[in-house]
Amino acid sequence: MQTKRYVPSFILALFILTGCFFSGTELQRWDLAPEGTTSFSLSRDGRFALYHSAQQGIVLWDLQQNKKLADFGSQDPHHNTVLSSQISDNGRYAITATAQNFAVWDLAWGQSEGLWSISDGLIRDVSVANNGQHVLLALSNSKALYVDLGSGRRLEFLAHREKVNSVAISANGRYALSGGNDHLAYLWDTQSGQILQQFEHQSRISRVALQRDGKLAMTADGSNEIVIWDLQSGQQLSSLAVRLRQQILSSARFSDDGKLLATGTPARRVELWDTQSGDNLGRWETAAKQDTRPPAAVVYDVAITPGGHVISGTSAGIAQQWTTE
Repeated sequence: MQTKRYVPSFILALFILTGCFFSGTELQRWDLAPEGTTSFSLSRDGRFALYHSAQQGIVLWDLQQNKKLADFGSQDPHHNTVLSSQISDNGRYAITATAQNFAVWDLAWGQSEGLWSISDGLIRDVSVANNGQHVLLALSNSKALYVDLGSGRRLEFLAHREKVNSVAISANGRYALSGGNDHLAYLWDTQSGQILQQFEHQSRISRVALQRDGKLAMTADGSNEIVIWDLQSGQQLSSLAVRLRQQILSSARFSDDGKLLATGTPARRVELWDTQSGDNLGRWETAAKQDTRPPAAVVYDVAITPGGHVISGTSAGIAQQWTTE
């Protein structure tokens, strides 16, 4: 009798964790790099994609018109692998980085602005401001490095005690958000290095994000805590209602008005959240890379279109557009 009672419960639990977890519809798919990508970035509105693969190098693609805009080739003469990238908030510039050097690209003109090397740590994440001159790097040596490429000014932010995993710079280059293995995230001034806000978690911070007008920030750790912060008060606005255990984020982006947050994970999951309540508004599973067993893909970036749809870009070399309808 006991066995009969437990079987329906087990089936119900399994159904909830699998078939019911994902909701919404795929509207469109772009198979850009069947060989897979090592980095993939989207513009804020989801129109443009910048990715790197071993076969194609660095490529800029217009998803709206479904055509290639530029072939940038290799980032450096040694054809090192690009591991991280970001398109500026205004869509004009992009930064790409290997473990030890980074390049800035003028996307409007389709050309490189220069290549710079890092000698005292490995690059783990990058961010670039709207003018293409202010860049922020997360380094393995516990530093967050701000560089003004126009003047050559460098500022080493030394508050972290362990590896810095994720960084975000404001559109005007004035403010930085960094999070690391020391369980701490800091909002700081790139001109003075002064700490403006400090956010503490129970485990290492894997991902940070800034809303474009500077009102909100997001910090996420490796133990299911994803928090939205009010930057004016420094207080927690909400905590996302995460359903899965140990959900680590590989990407996150606010909507322009800050009411929504899109997130992606290393395990193909894309989700949409209400930042005020922390409620989940949509869940999707991205396509896996060809011939991988088990099916796998890292969600490198997400974006929210002006129409409210979510776009994801993954290590499978695929961009997908999603809707909650």
